[in-house]
Amino acid sequence: MNELSAAITEDPPASRAGLLKKLDDNFEKPFLFAGMLAIILIISFQTAYRYIITHMYSGSGAAVWTEELARFIFIWISYLAIPLAIRDRSNIRVDIVYDRLSPRLQKMSWVVVDVCFLVLTAVVLYMGTNHISMMLEFPQTTPALQIPYAIPYLILPVGFGLMAVRLLQDLFTQAQEIGLKDTLLSLAFCGAMAAPVLLDTDFSALALLFGYFLLFLVVGVPIAISLGLSALATIIGAGTLPIDYVAQVAFTSIDSFPIMAIPFFIAAGVFMGAGGLSRRLLALADEMVGALPGGMALATIATCMFFAAISGSGPATVAAIGSLTIPAMVERGYDKLFSAAVVACAGAIGVMIPPSNPFVVYGISAQVSIGKLFLGGIVPGLLTGFALMAYAYFYSGKRGWHGEARTRNLSTFARAAREAKWALMVPVIILGGIYGGLMTPTEAAAVAALYGLIVGLFVYREIKLRNLTQCFMESCSTSAIVIILMSMATIFGNIMTIEQVPTRIAEAMLGLTENRFLILLLINLLLLWVGTFMEALAAIVILTPILLPIVVKVGVDPLHFGIVMVVNLALGFVTPPVGVNLFVASGIARCKLEPLARVAFPLLLVMIGILLLITYVPDLPLFLTR
Repeated sequence: MNELSAAITEDPPASRAGLLKKLDDNFEKPFLFAGMLAIILIISFQTAYRYIITHMYSGSGAAVWTEELARFIFIWISYLAIPLAIRDRSNIRVDIVYDRLSPRLQKMSWVVVDVCFLVLTAVVLYMGTNHISMMLEFPQTTPALQIPYAIPYLILPVGFGLMAVRLLQDLFTQAQEIGLKDTLLSLAFCGAMAAPVLLDTDFSALALLFGYFLLFLVVGVPIAISLGLSALATIIGAGTLPIDYVAQVAFTSIDSFPIMAIPFFIAAGVFMGAGGLSRRLLALADEMVGALPGGMALATIATCMFFAAISGSGPATVAAIGSLTIPAMVERGYDKLFSAAVVACAGAIGVMIPPSNPFVVYGISAQVSIGKLFLGGIVPGLLTGFALMAYAYFYSGKRGWHGEARTRNLSTFARAAREAKWALMVPVIILGGIYGGLMTPTEAAAVAALYGLIVGLFVYREIKLRNLTQCFMESCSTSAIVIILMSMATIFGNIMTIEQVPTRIAEAMLGLTENRFLILLLINLLLLWVGTFMEALAAIVILTPILLPIVVKVGVDPLHFGIVMVVNLALGFVTPPVGVNLFVASGIARCKLEPLARVAFPLLLVMIGILLLITYVPDLPLFLTR
């Protein structure tokens, strides 16, 4: 404190500038921290209230306000977290073209991206403000809390206004870096992109929708913003919907209790990873299979399977387990590329074994039971894990990579299991709560997040005050990217429905063949191709409305198709150029992506074999759901 006072006395302007910068850098964080903690506690309280307090006090009634309050806070923190993603440039986007540009063009492309993003935020900001004015003129109150609807809807001007500020900051910084000439060239390119809409050309709604969507993807605009902007261009150019619809749907599309499971599962995985649970799971897996040929590789895959039942995310699984196992495998004589490839491929199991964010997104998109999807993912996840273990066992045996020679007995196993018992309880809480009829998936996710936070803080004590805020920020920003993707995809999907795109595609594909075997083969090939350049969640929200009517017409259960779709797109985590797991693993191993992809290819073929098995033998993934 004395040092700070002295600094202010000696150089007040510099100190004030530093203070303002710190305030600017951390402006959203207190709101996000408080909001995420609040919704975890509120939904956990709702669950406890229903089963404890109502039984103790029969006249207490239901806490109907909890769900509504939690939904509104969830919407607020989702949009308040996007400015963090803007500042960190962590939105999901397609980088195929960007990676091949010269450094100069790469810098200019960020100006284009910022301007495109700014256009969408400006429209939602303006329309959202108008919507608030209308609500103030014709007031309505929420059913449970009895507060004016204008209060929760205020997030539209506040959240998108803050996004606009962050975009202008980034745009100003980028313009300073590239200079006036390149900035003007970038702005001219933006003008050229807008010309078909501004000049009132005669393009059809579909040409505008898909043409702009592909153009924005190629330019490098985040996928969520590409969806929203292409829908906005279609609304302006073809008059498909009223323009104020964009702002309204930005709120209503995510005002959903099931969607709230996504940030809770992400938070649970973050808390478990930071809390030291991954290290204890690895020790337990090493006790089980570490003595076999390729023991460390087998333990790595087994740990990924364990952690999959906690995180619901492929890249999170690779990051949490790979940082421990890749250096350990290299130290024990394993090839570095093989070590990284094993973790990258096994990390894909993170979205198969429940909980799984892609299953939540598909369940909401297709109106299929999320609980049944979770059950359906267990067998594909286990089969994939065991198949990868079999490959690693024989591959390691041929190269003489033997297990670690040390004492392993019932006593050492019991010790490792005792250390890992808090981590092993997470699947019991989630799956036991859901299938025991005690909790919905969203409630189970909230309880799991609270459990992970308590274990990390007070049991293992590896979450400290210094990294607690970072855990919350990571949870908020990661989930917000998914939430805005679903929000913008709703607008895009509604225009597709109005223009009967799913119906037309279904008729065209069924005109080629109505053979279920061939239809599933074609869709699998399409999804494998899409997975090479598009993130799984984005592909699900875009393709589900298109592909689901096709498979239903040839007699495929929507539940079975959801499992096939998620398992298929999970392979995209290890297929370049957008193989996120490969990027994470190569970063940990400090190796190049191209040779890593070559070593991972045989493992990928093993996973494709499992995909075909669950595609054409539906009883395998579905028998637990019956």
